[in-house]
Amino acid sequence: MQNINLKDVSYCYPNGFCAVDNINIEIGKGENVVIVGQNGAGKTTTVKMMNGLLKPSSGNVLVGNKNTKDYTTAQISRYVGYVFQNPDDQIFHSTVELEVRYGPATMGLSKEIEDQRVERALKMTGLTKHRDENPYNLPLSIRKFVTIAAIIAMDTDVMIFDEPTAGQDLEGTQQLIKVINTLHEEGKTLITISHDMEFAANNFEKIIVMANKKVVKIGKPEDIFYDFTTLNQAMLKQPYVCRIVSKLGIDSKAISLNDASRAILERWKKNAK
Repeated sequence: MQNINLKDVSYCYPNGFCAVDNINIEIGKGENVVIVGQNGAGKTTTVKMMNGLLKPSSGNVLVGNKNTKDYTTAQISRYVGYVFQNPDDQIFHSTVELEVRYGPATMGLSKEIEDQRVERALKMTGLTKHRDENPYNLPLSIRKFVTIAAIIAMDTDVMIFDEPTAGQDLEGTQQLIKVINTLHEEGKTLITISHDMEFAANNFEKIIVMANKKVVKIGKPEDIFYDFTTLNQAMLKQPYVCRIVSKLGIDSKAISLNDASRAILERWKKNAK
């Protein structure tokens, strides 16, 4: 398994625009992390440096003991899989199965292991019934799972998901949560970008907040979503549960609905005495 370290990292595009300014991030092996922040905060640029799609203008990005500056994107992609925000930027085969099979087929695996990886990825993402269909005949929500399955089939130690809930309905989001939980239980290092604060609060153990090209704060959900200074700086809203607890003036950092219900009940019992 691989850990990820960004040390004093900045990135400026060829046109001179600097998207990331001297950030430091450490993500341990097997962690399940979400990066949040408004558009332009530097999130996507940051994760693209983690898998070698972009090389830092200054500083170092380490995948395990490998400095991405010393390796090609193809070499780093064997360790860090990246699911693009727009699946149409990633899909280029005529059937779902061929798309999912492409990565394992380039890795010199035995046919048996290759088949096992493909079947597992299709099953995990609910795509078995779509295996012979052209991905571009499928709706956006399902095409996003095609790209997720393609990375799962690669079986990389680290997997990055860029805005996976965008365009998903409730069923698709629930399927995505199952996929993330399964991969996390297997010990994969998972990094997700999301604008969905409910999704971020309820499904990740560590949250990285970015704003104005910098990392503003790193912490657990309860440390982030009750820190109004950080939320204001990043222009983020509390999840609904946190908002209710805050509006009621309850001394709790509840994240889940169950935790909020308990806090409200305890407050009621205390006031009833």
